[in-house]
Amino acid sequence: MAEDGLTRDGATDFRNECCERLAYYGINTNLVNYLKFELNQSNVVAVNNVTNWSGTCYVMPLLGAFLADAYLGRYWTIASFSIIYVFGMTLLTLSASIHGLKPSCDRANVCHTTGLQTSVFFLGLYLVALGTGGIKPCVSSFGADQFDDSDEDEKKKKSSFFNWFYFSINIGALISASVLVWIQTNVGWGWGFGIPAVAMAIAVVSFFSGTPLYRNQRLGGSPLTRMCQVLVASFRKFRVEVPDDKSLLFETADHESAVMGSRKLDHTDQLSFFDKAAVETPSDRLKGSANQWKLCTVTQVEELKSITRLLPVWATGIIFSAVYSQIGTLFVLQGNTMDLRMGKSFEIPSASLSLFDTISVIFWVPIYDRAIVPFARRFTGHKNGFTQLQRIAIGLVISIFAMLVAGTLELVRLREVRKHNYYELKHIPMSIFLQVPQYFIIGCAEVFTFIGQLEFFYEQAPDAMRSLCSALSLTTAALGNYLSTFLVNIVTDMSTRHGKPGWIPDDLNHGHLHYFFWLLAVLSVLNLGFYLLVARWYTYKKAVVSSD
Repeated sequence: MAEDGLTRDGATDFRNECCERLAYYGINTNLVNYLKFELNQSNVVAVNNVTNWSGTCYVMPLLGAFLADAYLGRYWTIASFSIIYVFGMTLLTLSASIHGLKPSCDRANVCHTTGLQTSVFFLGLYLVALGTGGIKPCVSSFGADQFDDSDEDEKKKKSSFFNWFYFSINIGALISASVLVWIQTNVGWGWGFGIPAVAMAIAVVSFFSGTPLYRNQRLGGSPLTRMCQVLVASFRKFRVEVPDDKSLLFETADHESAVMGSRKLDHTDQLSFFDKAAVETPSDRLKGSANQWKLCTVTQVEELKSITRLLPVWATGIIFSAVYSQIGTLFVLQGNTMDLRMGKSFEIPSASLSLFDTISVIFWVPIYDRAIVPFARRFTGHKNGFTQLQRIAIGLVISIFAMLVAGTLELVRLREVRKHNYYELKHIPMSIFLQVPQYFIIGCAEVFTFIGQLEFFYEQAPDAMRSLCSALSLTTAALGNYLSTFLVNIVTDMSTRHGKPGWIPDDLNHGHLHYFFWLLAVLSVLNLGFYLLVARWYTYKKAVVSSD
């Protein structure tokens, strides 16, 4: 590795992620407004379509991770799915540019769409989701693979890699929230989708240009098959007693584990039922070789244990992701009702306020890396300042305040509406920049929780399951978006009974959006309590240290 910890291939990884996130946020940041004003959808339908699509973007990585770990490797998975991504972006651009594919709008600026136009748009949208599925679980792991875990200096720099990797994500998001949203609002959606399509194409070319420099990890075979083998073997031997001497459990005598591309894992005492799979009995061998559906190695058993131990921590990320999803949905709709003027003539698009979330991340990442970590290290003695679980917890606490602030702002806004009878005004005289604190607080929470999750799931993943575990961490974002959709549907159904406008009507001046934000705050408090219990009992994985 180079002296700064980043080879040219590492720099390529940052550039690629910056361009890919520019493309993703170029769609996501202002998508709710496109659906509302161009496809003429209601607030609830538009919000749910955004969160459903975002959720799909983050659940598809399970497919990409499986292919990467078992068959293609991270390099070829990124390469092939990037091409699908570019194709989807191209289709979106055409759907917003070509006559007959883009919606037609009347003189009152009310747009009307045909079934074909809607279908082409959503086809492009979900092709992007598929492309994301192959890139997201691999790109952070692929970048981290460029560091040698056996070298203590490189291992320390790998922690910084995740900070700066997330920094590059937010550079792309910053350009999207500022430049692209303005272009979409004031120039046209064709240009607004076309520019990120070109950026993504550049990212693909950049990725291929670094091919000779990459360090590629060996494939470890299908992780799902190995986990199934442990489950089957454990249940087959449910009557078998596990010996007190754990050195009697089955493991290969070779220096490397039986799982290609993976170090051996030491035995841990938790989830001891799975240890039955590594207890050798006379019927476990067929013609001298072990039947893998009857007898598994300790490393294979510990792989399943590692994944199982991750699940409670993983589950606590769902509520946080539901909070984060408000940036691209209800925060934007809330901003639409406020004074968008900046100066006498310029109007800032409501979706552009998300740049303050990005600015917050860009502000906090170097401060965390250069100031908070050295300061915390004095008190904790931990090389990274905080453990990964402590870092995640701090972000969960901060996210609660984001929802409290957003709810309080909406309560103040509604009081102004009632006090001055602003019910019929499209934009009430309250500056949209009053939303800045809620965006900035969420950005701060991201630096702790999202980056902490990235590093935690990579470090705690078995070597041959790192793409799968990266995908697993991303599914919290998927389920968080789906949870947001579910909550919006539930509160809409319950709050619109007996002819009431509900919490989230098309005209928010008649709604109670603050109740929804406060509901998320309450759920976040409960989630934090559960997380603290989970973190207290978590056991970190133990890789066998080489004697060489």
